Amino acid sequence: MRLLILGGTEFLSFTTAKLAVAAGHEVVCLARGTHRPSPTGTRFVKADRSIGPSAYTALTGTFDAVIDVSWDPMRVRNALDELGGRAGHWVYVSSVSVYADVAEPGADEGAEIVAPLAYGQPADALHYAAAKVACEHSVARAFGDEALIVRAGLIGGAMDTSDRFGYWPARFARDNTPVLVPATAGLTVQVIGVSALAAWLLRSAEGKLSGTFNAVGDPVPFAEVIRLAREVARKRNQPHEVAPFWLTEMNVSYWAGPESLPLWLPPDYAGFSTRSNAAASAAGLTQVPLKELMAEAMAYERELGLRRKRRAGLSPHREMALLQLWQSRDETV
Repeated sequence: MRLLILGGTEFLSFTTAKLAVAAGHEVVCLARGTHRPSPTGTRFVKADRSIGPSAYTALTGTFDAVIDVSWDPMRVRNALDELGGRAGHWVYVSSVSVYADVAEPGADEGAEIVAPLAYGQPADALHYAAAKVACEHSVARAFGDEALIVRAGLIGGAMDTSDRFGYWPARFARDNTPVLVPATAGLTVQVIGVSALAAWLLRSAEGKLSGTFNAVGDPVPFAEVIRLAREVARKRNQPHEVAPFWLTEMNVSYWAGPESLPLWLPPDYAGFSTRSNAAASAAGLTQVPLKELMAEAMAYERELGLRRKRRAGLSPHREMALLQLWQSRDETV
């Protein structure tokens, strides 16, 4: 198979390209190349998709499949216009963030999605979900029901630079001090291993699988994530549970970003981490055991450095200050 990956130098697209080369496919990667080279054995085409249609002029011939992970509607439209007629199959990696309702547990691909980003409106982080929907619509217009749209959830494993999933094993491993965790008895987490997702994308491209699928992990209790994080870190420091209402009062952020508690969600987000993966599982998506995925994340965190400045999670001084405030609060208030 001659495969074009629009990307190929970061996380999921890099892992997919690497697996495709190992499987014996001819792999072309188009990217800016500002982070790392594409995997050994690929043909790398350096281009910046933000310049428009001319970004694709160096790509010649036809492709059995194209995989795109962009969330910029203009880049996706340009790629479809320039390459759609030369592609036998199109795989677009979207996100479960497109769903309008985050409260309903177990919702599947038939759930309502948000409105697409208006044509010409710049894509930014505040409009991420709407931008992904606009991208999905462009793919559907070009390929109809023959395209594969993959709504991925939280992805974990080696090369994850979001600092979300890896925060917890890294935090336990960093030192021997108590670890602040939210007291969330009913919270679940869904994480899909990057290698498992990449392998499924590749198999799906080979078999020209079509349709829309939630590519998410199996829901697991947040407490199990914390237990395994401590286990793979091989430390004896204990998790110290803090009431969620107090954390919000202290302006600790949910989910991701600076001074956050990664993977922690508001109570009305029960549907966000319990999406149905039944359709994708029936189509061959497999799961990496959570402990194995946690160990992979731990190894990568050690490689990056446990004390580096992070994109997500509490900084050491902030965490210490919060624990001290929590422990000294007036219990009568």
